[in-house]
Amino acid sequence: MIETIRASFVIARRDFSAIILSKSFFFFLLGPLFPLIIGIAAGGLGQQVRQDIDQPVIGVALEEGQSAKLLEARKALAKNLGNNALPELLLLPDTDPDDPNISAKLDTADKPLTAIISGSLEAPLLTGSEQDVRRWSGKVALLSETALSGSSPVAVKTGFVTETNSSNKRGQLFTAQAGQAVLVLLTMILAGMVLSNLVEEKTNKIIEILAAAIPMDAIFLGKLFAMLGMALVGITVWSSLGLLGGSIIGLNLGNLPVPAVGWPLFSILMVAYFSMAYLLLGSLFLGIGAMATTVREVQTLSMPVTMGQLLVFFLAFSAITKLGEPIEWFAVIFPFSSPFAMIARAAQMDNIWQHGLALVWQAMFTLIIIRFSVMLFRRNVMKSGNSARKKSLLARIRG
Repeated sequence: MIETIRASFVIARRDFSAIILSKSFFFFLLGPLFPLIIGIAAGGLGQQVRQDIDQPVIGVALEEGQSAKLLEARKALAKNLGNNALPELLLLPDTDPDDPNISAKLDTADKPLTAIISGSLEAPLLTGSEQDVRRWSGKVALLSETALSGSSPVAVKTGFVTETNSSNKRGQLFTAQAGQAVLVLLTMILAGMVLSNLVEEKTNKIIEILAAAIPMDAIFLGKLFAMLGMALVGITVWSSLGLLGGSIIGLNLGNLPVPAVGWPLFSILMVAYFSMAYLLLGSLFLGIGAMATTVREVQTLSMPVTMGQLLVFFLAFSAITKLGEPIEWFAVIFPFSSPFAMIARAAQMDNIWQHGLALVWQAMFTLIIIRFSVMLFRRNVMKSGNSARKKSLLARIRG
C-alpha cells in the first residue's frame, strides 16, 4: 500500500508539473474569463432591468373601511402613472392594524410580501426591510393622500425588520441552488481533461511504458489527483480574479444569504465536494479511456456519461426542497449525486457529522470505480500489448 501511494505521488507530480508549466495552461486559465465577464455584465444589466420593472406585493391591514379606499386610490393612480409604477396591494383579512407583531405576516401570507401597510390612512405604518421600506414609502404616502382626496400631506411611519425565519430559509435555498450550479459547471468543464490526457498517452504508448514499472492502480490514482490539483489551481485563480473584480465594481458580498453551517465551513465543503465530484466523474472517465482507442470512440462513449451527469444534477436539484423525503435520501446516497445533494444540505442544515460520512462514502466509491477502470485497462490495453509481443516472437521464430 505504501509503495502504491509513493508511486501515485510520483505520477501525480509528473503530470501536475507537465500541465502547470506548459504554455497552454495559461490560455486554459484565460479561457473562462471572457464568458464570465460577459455573464457578469449581462447579470448586472438584467438585475437593473428587474429593479426597474418589478412589482412587489405589499400587504394592507388598515382600519375598517380604509383598505378599500386605498385599493381604489391605487386603481386611479395606475391609470396615470402606469401599473408597474405602483406596488401590488394584497388585503390581509382578520389582521389587527395595531398588532405589534404584524411583521410575522410577511412570511405567512398567501404571497411573499415586500412590506405591510398598517395603522390608518392618516398615519400609515410601513413595515419591511430597510431597503424596501425606503424605496416604497413615497408611493405609499402618495396612495394614502389620494385615498384621503389630498386633504393633507401624509407622513409614513417606518418599521424595519431583519431576516425572519421564512426569509432566511429562502436565502439558504438560494445558496443551495447556487452551490449546486457551481459544482456541476466546474465538474463538467474540468473532468473531461482526465479522459483526453489518458487517451493521448495511450496513443503514444507512454502509458504502457509506465505500466511496466509502476502498478496500474498507482498510475490511475496519480493521474486523477494531478488533474484535480490542476483544476484547483485554475479555480483558485478564477476565484481570486472574481473577488478582485467584484471589489473593484463595489459588489457587496455581505448581502449574500448565509448558509446554515456558515460561510467558512461552507467554503471548505464546497472544495471538498467539488473534489469528490471531480474524482467520481474523473474515475469514470478513466474507465471510458481504458475502453476507447481513438478520439471518435472517446466522444461516443463520453456523451452518455455527460448526459447522465446532467440527469444526476437534475435529481439533486429537484430534491433541494424535499429534505428528509425518499427522493432526497436517494440523491444523498447515490454516489454521483451525493456531492450536489450534500452541498445543498450544508446550506440548509447546520449538523456537520453527516458531511464526514458522505465524504467517506464518496471516497470509497471512487476507489471502487478506479479499481474497475484498472481491470478494464489491463483487459483492453495490456492484453493487446502482450498479443503484439507474442506475434512478433512467432514471426521471428518462423524467420
